[in-house]
Amino acid sequence: MPDYKQIKTQLHAHCLARAAQSIQTARAALEAAQEAGNSETKSSAGDKYETGRAMMQAEQERYKAQLLKAIELKNRLAQIRPDHTSETAGPGSLVITNHGNFYLSAGLGKARLGKDVYFAISPESPLGQALKGRRAGEEFMFQNKSYNVEVVA
Repeated sequence: MPDYKQIKTQLHAHCLARAAQSIQTARAALEAAQEAGNSETKSSAGDKYETGRAMMQAEQERYKAQLLKAIELKNRLAQIRPDHTSETAGPGSLVITNHGNFYLSAGLGKARLGKDVYFAISPESPLGQALKGRRAGEEFMFQNKSYNVEVVA
C-alpha cells in the first residue's frame, strides 16, 4: 500500500516550489519592466513617448497582478497541512479515483512522482467542488463520466 502521507508531503512541496518560482518570475519581470520604464527618455516626438510610457505602465500593472496572484497562491498553500488526514475530501486531501489522482490544493496542474501522475487542482474548481466531501467507495458523475473514489487521504 502506498504511503499516502509521504505522497501528500511531496506533492505539497512540489506545489510550494511552483508557487515560489511563479513569484520569482513575476518579480523579475516587474523589475525589468520598471527599469525599462525608468530608462526611457523623452524624445522629440512627445506623443510617441507618452504612448510608450502608457504601454510600459500597463505592462508593470500586469506583472504586479501576476505577482499578487502568485503570493496569494503561496499563502493559500501555506495554510494546508499535508500531514492532516480526513475521511472526506477537502483542501489538502489526496483523492485517488478511477480517472486520476488529485491533490486538492491549488490549480497547478500535473506533477509526476515516480511513475505516478497527480493533478494539483483547486478545491474551488468544478472538479474540486465535485470531489469535496466525497469518501472512499463513493461514485459520482462529472462531465458525463462516472468517477469512483478509491482513496481519500
